[in-house]
Amino acid sequence: MGKGDSLGSRARMRLVFGWFGVLVVLVLAVVGQKLPTRDEGLFQMQIRDKALFHDSSVIPDGAEISGYLFRDTPKRYYFVVEEDNTPLSVTVTPCDAPLEWRLTLQELPEDASGEGSGEPEPLEQQKQQVTASEGTELFTYKGNDVESFVSTSSPSGLYQLEILSTEKDSNFKIYATTTPESDQPYPELPYDPRVDVTALGRTTVTLAWKPTPTGSLMGQPVQYCVVINKEHNFKSLCAAEAKMGMDDVFMAAPKPGRDFSPFDFAHFGFVPSENDFLKDRSLATNRALGGKLSRSYIPKPRISDIRKICIGNKNIFTISDLKPDTQYYFDVFAVNTATNTSTAYVGTFARTKQEAEQKTVELKDGKVADIFIKRKGSKFLRFAPVSSHQRVTLYVHACLDAVQLQVRRDGKLLLSQNVEGVRQFQLRGKPKAKYLIRLRGSRKGASTLKVLASTRQSAKQPFPSLPEDTRIKAFDKLRTCTSVTVAWLGTQERNKYCVYRRQVDEAYGEEQRRREQNQCAGPQSRRKSEKVLCKYFHSANPQKAVTTETVGGLEPGKSYLLDVYAVGHSGHSVKYQSKLVKTRKYC
Repeated sequence: MGKGDSLGSRARMRLVFGWFGVLVVLVLAVVGQKLPTRDEGLFQMQIRDKALFHDSSVIPDGAEISGYLFRDTPKRYYFVVEEDNTPLSVTVTPCDAPLEWRLTLQELPEDASGEGSGEPEPLEQQKQQVTASEGTELFTYKGNDVESFVSTSSPSGLYQLEILSTEKDSNFKIYATTTPESDQPYPELPYDPRVDVTALGRTTVTLAWKPTPTGSLMGQPVQYCVVINKEHNFKSLCAAEAKMGMDDVFMAAPKPGRDFSPFDFAHFGFVPSENDFLKDRSLATNRALGGKLSRSYIPKPRISDIRKICIGNKNIFTISDLKPDTQYYFDVFAVNTATNTSTAYVGTFARTKQEAEQKTVELKDGKVADIFIKRKGSKFLRFAPVSSHQRVTLYVHACLDAVQLQVRRDGKLLLSQNVEGVRQFQLRGKPKAKYLIRLRGSRKGASTLKVLASTRQSAKQPFPSLPEDTRIKAFDKLRTCTSVTVAWLGTQERNKYCVYRRQVDEAYGEEQRRREQNQCAGPQSRRKSEKVLCKYFHSANPQKAVTTETVGGLEPGKSYLLDVYAVGHSGHSVKYQSKLVKTRKYC
C-alpha cells in the first residue's frame, strides 16, 4: 500500500470519528475514538445510565435501546465498525405495529477537509454528506417479526439503520453488537421451543415448556414471564407491554406468606374500587412530582384483557380464574434479568371447558322443594304455572349461611339479592310466563334450602312468621343447679313453639354450635327424651311479643344446648339460634 492510500484511509476514518466527536465525548468520556471496542467495565457503567443513549442517533455496542416512531416519519440510527472483518449483528424488535427497516453501509468522501490537515469537518456538514448518500444496501425487512441481520465478517465504516412505521405510531427496540458470539444478549431457545398445554379445566390451564439453555447450562440469570389474552399470540415481550399500555407492569409471583397489594390485582384484571385506585396512584404520582398533582391528570382505572405473570425459573405453570368455554392465547418469554432482554417461545392457544350442564329442578305450584347446593355451587329452579296468574309468591328458607338469589321471568331479571333465614317475595305475573330461579351457595360451605312458589293468593304462608331477632336469651340471675330460664321473641301471628334441650361436653363451644345451626332441621330430627314442651303464643302488640320458659330437670354444673322451633300451619318449622347454657355447680 502506498503512502497516499494510507493517508486517504486515515482521513476517511478521521471523518467517521469526527462527526461522532461530540457524542463520543459525552457518552464514553474517554480520550481517543474507540467507540466499537468493548471495555467491559465501561460498558456496564454506560448501560446502567439509560439517559446517555436517550433520543440519540448512536446505537451503542452491546446494549438494547428503545425507540418511538411517528407514523410515516422515518428515523435513522448509526453504528460504527472500526476494523475490517468484524462480526456484526443488528436486531430490530417491533412492538406496536409492523415496521419497515433497512441497513446500509454509508459511502464516505475520499478526501478529508482542511486539505489533509487532519482537522475534521464541522458536524452538521458531515451529516449532510452522509445522509445525502444512499450507501450500499445490506438488508431490508418489512413485518412484525423480531428480525436480525448477521454477518461474520463486515467491512469497517459507518452503518445506517433506517426505520419506518406506515400503519401507526409505534414503539420498537434495537440491539447491535460487534461481539455476537460472546454477548449472547437474548436467551437461547431450546431445541423444541413450543409451549404445551398439559391440563385443561373450566377455569384453569396448565402450561409446560422446555427450559432455555441460557439459564440451565450457561448459568445466566433467566426468569420466565407468561402472558395470557383473548386476542392473539405475541411475538415479543414489548408487543405485550405496548398492548397493555404500561411500562414495567410485570408482576413477580409472590413469595410464600407475602400478600398482594391492591395495585398488583389491577395487573390481573381485578380492578379495585375507584377511590382505592386513585388513592394509590395519586400517592405515587405525588411522590414523583414532588407533591404537585394537577387535578386534570388523575389516571383512571382501566380493565385490561391481558394478564402477565413472571414466575421465576419454573417451566410449569397453572393459570387460574379463567372463564369457562373461552379461548385464550398463551405466550412464554425467557427474560435475561441482567440485561432485561427477552426471547419468545412459540405460543399456543386453548379453549377452557364448558360449565357442567345444570339439572334444572321443576317447582310445583304450592309444594315445598328441598334444595342442596355444594360449596360455591349453583342450582337452577324452574317454575311454569299452568294457569294464568297475576302474582307469584316465592318463599325461600336459607337453612345455613346466606345464599344469592336471582329470579328471571322469560329472561328478564326481576330480583337479585342475598337471602338469609326465611324470606317472602311477591313477583308480578304474566300469562304463560316461565320463571327461572338461580341459587348460588356460600363460600363457607354447603347450603340447604327450602323453596316454595305459589300462584294461590289465599294460601296460608307455609313457613311460620319470625321476628327479626331469633336469638334466645338466658337469665343468669335465674339460673339454678337444676334449671335455667330463657326468653325469645314471637310475632302477631299465632305459632306453635317447641323447646328442646341436649346435654353437651365441657369442650363444646360456639364454633361447634355454629356448624350445627341448621334451621331446616325440625323437631322430627330430635330424640323424644330431648323434648321439654310445646306451646302456642302470639301478641297483638309486637313490642310485647316476648315469652319466657323455665327448663327444669337439669344436673348441677352441666352444659346444655337449648333449641326453640317455630312451627307453621303446614308443619314446616324454623329453628331459632341455639343457646348454650350451664347450670350452677353449687346452690
